[in-house]
This record gives sequence, structure tokens and C-alpha cells, in this order.
Amino acid sequence: MADRPYTLVIGTKQLSSWSLRPWLLMRHLGIPFDEVLVPLRATTTSPEILQHSPAGLVPILKRGEFVVWDSLAIAEYLNERHPELMLWPADPSVRAHARAISAEMHSGFRDLRMTLPMNFTARDVKVGMTEACAKDIRRIVQIWHDARWDHSSKLHGPFLFGAFSTADAMYAPVASRFTTYNVNLADFGDDGSAEAYRAMMMALPAMREWAAGCEQVALG
Repeated sequence: MADRPYTLVIGTKQLSSWSLRPWLLMRHLGIPFDEVLVPLRATTTSPEILQHSPAGLVPILKRGEFVVWDSLAIAEYLNERHPELMLWPADPSVRAHARAISAEMHSGFRDLRMTLPMNFTARDVKVGMTEACAKDIRRIVQIWHDARWDHSSKLHGPFLFGAFSTADAMYAPVASRFTTYNVNLADFGDDGSAEAYRAMMMALPAMREWAAGCEQVALG
């Protein structure tokens, strides 16, 4: 328990974009945790999750008797407990930018979620692109470009704000969606920087580890 003070309860890795976010954050930054996986879309899913949190949703972070749920709330809790790991950028203005785009991801992009559901290891999946989804993609391309143009090059790192941060974890499932559905980001205003970021994120060792833990799941 001393070496692994946290338990992270997650859903099926192939499907659960919200679970990926804190899992990637903790794994990439080297925060030890025990993993509890609850299969989604099963008759036992809801009662299993309710054993860990009254919200009935994954992910859930547990530390002893303490429980916190919601991906962004988990990230904020870990940031307070591990300030040395810099889960957010140090500069107040840059940190505000990172928090703003993370909150935008957290509460927005409904049409992208509905049209391009996460199916992590699937490739070349064909779907009908809606204008509403296209609008979401264009906005994400803009977010990635602006962050990398304004901060990444100046802060000397490949991530949105130089070093890996919560913002990268929040957008990791989007990188996987663009990969699954073979989205040509150039069609949505990308100058190449968003595609480079997508490829870099998918190549992270922790993302590859997540992929190795996926089981193929039929969607629909």
C-alpha cells in the first residue's frame, strides 16, 4: 500500500475515453497505482461501479477510504498531491490556457464523441462525417495548433505546452479517434502540426501499453 497508495477504477480500455485520461496521466508521469477494470456494456457494469462510487461512472480514483471521480477532478487532486510532477504548466498564463482547453474538452465536442466513438485499436473504420462533427474537428485542430505554436516551441517540448501535462491527457482519446477513423486533418485546416502531435501521442509508451490491454469490442 505504501508503494501504491492509489487504486484507479476504469472501464473497458477499448471504449472508455474518460478512463484513459487519468490512467495515461498517472502512467506517463510515473505515479504508481493498482488498476481495477470494470467491463462496460455488461449486466454487471452498473453494480460493479457502484461498489466504488455513488456516481456510477468511471474513472474513479481511490486512496484508502477517500474517493474522487471524474477525470478532470482526479487530475486536479493529483496535481495538489504531487506538485513536483507539474501536472499543469508553471507559468500562470500558460496554466490558465491549459486549463481552459482541458475544460473545453471536458464539457464540449459532443458531436465528435457521438460520430467518432473511441474504439482504440480499430483502424480505418468508416463513418459518415457530419458538419457538426467536422466543426468539432476544426476547433480541435485550431486548439492543438495554437497551443503548440504559442507554447510548445517556446517551452522546448513536443507536447501542447512543452512538457506533458493534464491537457495532453485530456486530448489523448481524440488522438486515438483520429487514428481509428483515419481522419485527414489537412481537410480540417491542419498545417501539419496537429497531425504531428497526433502521431507523437499515439507513439507514447503509455499509449502503446493501453493499446496492449485493449480487447476488441463490437460497436453499435
